[in-house]
Amino acid sequence: MDVTRSIWAWARLVGGAAILAAVLWKLGTGAFLDGLRVLDANALVAALVIGAATTVLSAWRWCLVARGLGMPISLRGAVADYYQALFLNAALPGGVLGDVDRAVRHGKGSGDLGRGVRAVVLERTAGQIVLLVVGAAVLLLVPSPVLALIQAHGPTVAAVTVGTALAGVLALIVLRRMRRGTSRAAGAARTGLAEMRAGLLSRRTGPGVLLASAAVLAGHLATFMVAARAAGSGAALLTLAPLLLLALLAMGLPVNIGGWGPREGVMAWAFGAAGLSASQGLTIAVAYGLLAFVAAAPGAVIVLVRTVSRVRSRAVVPAGAPALAVPALPVAPVLPVVPALPVAAPALAFRIAATTPVSPAPAMAARPIIIPAAVPPARRATIRAGGRKPALTGGVAA
Repeated sequence: MDVTRSIWAWARLVGGAAILAAVLWKLGTGAFLDGLRVLDANALVAALVIGAATTVLSAWRWCLVARGLGMPISLRGAVADYYQALFLNAALPGGVLGDVDRAVRHGKGSGDLGRGVRAVVLERTAGQIVLLVVGAAVLLLVPSPVLALIQAHGPTVAAVTVGTALAGVLALIVLRRMRRGTSRAAGAARTGLAEMRAGLLSRRTGPGVLLASAAVLAGHLATFMVAARAAGSGAALLTLAPLLLLALLAMGLPVNIGGWGPREGVMAWAFGAAGLSASQGLTIAVAYGLLAFVAAAPGAVIVLVRTVSRVRSRAVVPAGAPALAVPALPVAPVLPVVPALPVAAPALAFRIAATTPVSPAPAMAARPIIIPAAVPPARRATIRAGGRKPALTGGVAA
């Protein structure tokens, strides 16, 4: 599984690099470098302003979807995370690593990683659906090289369209039947359909998601127009709209390097097929890529601030934490003071029975310890004449 993912990641990078190399080999590096030179301060400021508006709208769309799934998120936090995701998407290969980081961050922060990932997937899917619907309508109705190509290959295009529609209907039927079962796949199908209804199609979230997606698409088209005007194109919006929408659709292909590759190839072909300059199409595509990177540049500040804050939080000891654990020295136990027993008056004799602790041997009766009483000294008696001597203590009369 890991090997497959690694191969697919490298295939995406190699595919995007191959498309860029083919375009540069065909048109040369001059048109590519012109895309770097044509931008001025006004174009950069316009990109920042339009980017701020589209980022806030995209973050609002994410909030609506997440709240529909029962995962509340503040608009302020969503804007910061979205800016960071846009910068990582533009700076790192693949073009989706920022969204992955955003999904994981929100999922872990809310305590439900799976639902957090699905919220981001649904939010991005909503934008892609609106792009597909608007792009298909414009390409089918507005004169463009794509419309001419469709008319030239009418039967083939009709067959592909009918096949795609039938595949979509079949997928819906399969999902509806799968959700009735008790397997793990059936549970996943039920969860997916329920979250799709709650996050995208409910009355509380659907209108806002649709409005935000349409406004974000308009912002991308406006950025493309800024790049076209900076590159010197004076074509009308109605003429450029099909070409720019086609380029936005190409950017969704999973073969790119941070969004670069298919966009440049499609723009060069579309402008050349429309009777415009293919080199100018490449220049506009390069200028748009730079403007999109500038619009996402505030995300770099957010990444830097969060990184510094994380490093400081690891280095500073939290308040209230013990500075150093010092082992306590052993203290001798204090023995209780036993009062002295009163000494009884001397008696003739007494017995004291004392017992001492013994080993776990069979218990034996305590033997009495006989202590002889103190014998008072003999007293001298005066012998009178004719009298009898007194008997000594313990003696008998003579």
